[in-house]
Amino acid sequence: MDSDASKADTLRGFQACFFVMRRLAAFPWTVLEKDLESNKSSDLILDILKHTCLHPVCRTFPPSARFRRTFLSELIRRQEAAGCEPLDELYDALAEVVGAEDAAEFYKSYFLPGGEAVSLLENAALISEGTTGLVTWEAALYLAEWALDHRQVFAGRTVLELGSGVGLAGIAICRSCRPGRFVFSDGHPRVLQTLRSNVRLNGLTSPAVGVERLDWTAATEGQLGRIGAETVIASDVVYDPGVAAGLAKLLVRILRSSSPDVFICSTVRNQETYSGFTQQLAKEGVGHQVMPGGVAGVFPYSRDSPIEMIKLFKRSE
Repeated sequence: MDSDASKADTLRGFQACFFVMRRLAAFPWTVLEKDLESNKSSDLILDILKHTCLHPVCRTFPPSARFRRTFLSELIRRQEAAGCEPLDELYDALAEVVGAEDAAEFYKSYFLPGGEAVSLLENAALISEGTTGLVTWEAALYLAEWALDHRQVFAGRTVLELGSGVGLAGIAICRSCRPGRFVFSDGHPRVLQTLRSNVRLNGLTSPAVGVERLDWTAATEGQLGRIGAETVIASDVVYDPGVAAGLAKLLVRILRSSSPDVFICSTVRNQETYSGFTQQLAKEGVGHQVMPGGVAGVFPYSRDSPIEMIKLFKRSE
């Protein structure tokens, strides 16, 4: 490798991609290929193993067995193609997962800037048990990155997250932004079960952190008042006209009853649906402003789709 810094960046790249199970094409293979060609040594591959399959996080919260088999097979293929000496640790790691059962659920781990991992139980299916809430979507990753850049929005405040899903954004905020109290919420029983499990396995406990069932169409004034949110967030919740309508009505109620800061992060897949959401808010006297600027690229995910972060506000009478 050209330098220790370059090697560290390469290892972080492999680690980040491995633990969120990115497509193999997204890994920094070019750097590895150049190292194998110039050194004819397996040293870098061994370091990659230590940051992926042999890492303590993988022992406790492993990605799917199928993904690990595919990743290790690709490492072996590239090592053999370069004519390097066989690496026992590489073949031992593959032997561990050759006969492992492929499960519908597995762990993904997202590394924060300080090196801590947010590990989440997720589902292989994008839609499972009638919900899309059992996987982490791009807007949640963007929201988490935005929060890391704007920690003052959350520090010391009571935060309510709507449609928390598996919990990535909220857990990252709890671990990095020091909220006074954080309330995760969702309306689907299966999602709530997974969410509670993920909150626990990341070491978050009550009373500072809570998980509630919150039905957007049936939430009471008492429930909202008891939460007393000073900051409200949501990500990837404006994807269906029916869902978006219920969310808009709830947000109008929240803004009328108090004056929290409300941030909605959306992957804009259908402009008509997204515009319908903001237009419904406008009819109720709620405006929005698009938050300017980008975010630091902390997590590995596709940034091809347009993602928009907006802040809501009550229009003056």
